[in-house]
Amino acid sequence: MNTTEFGKRLKEVIEHYSLSASAFAELINVQRSSISHVLSGRNKPSLDFITKLNIALPGVNLYWLLNGSGEMTLNPYSSVTYKSDKIFENDENKSKNEIPSKNMISNSTKSIARIVVFYNDGTFCEYTENKKN
Repeated sequence: MNTTEFGKRLKEVIEHYSLSASAFAELINVQRSSISHVLSGRNKPSLDFITKLNIALPGVNLYWLLNGSGEMTLNPYSSVTYKSDKIFENDENKSKNEIPSKNMISNSTKSIARIVVFYNDGTFCEYTENKKN
């Protein structure tokens, strides 16, 4: 891995999410100096660094980040921004992604078939409707 090229790609990721280097360090829970050293090409990123980045920003294509091949994001058509310590879809996509209120569910002819809960450590739990025949 070319550390200089990795630093350039990491800078692109940070700019894509409209973060400062300090905010990015806080987001992935590493020291600011680590970000500075990786951005400058002085140090290679550790596995821990890459893992923390992947947990905080799961939409980043790690293959692109490490090797420069492919697209920066796993879904290049998504428009994601960083706000207040959380990643949110832009407002134009908000209505289709927001959690429905109790009234919306009870007035709908649709029923919930599956719920997936993602945890910040990268694990998840899936809950599905229990159908009895």
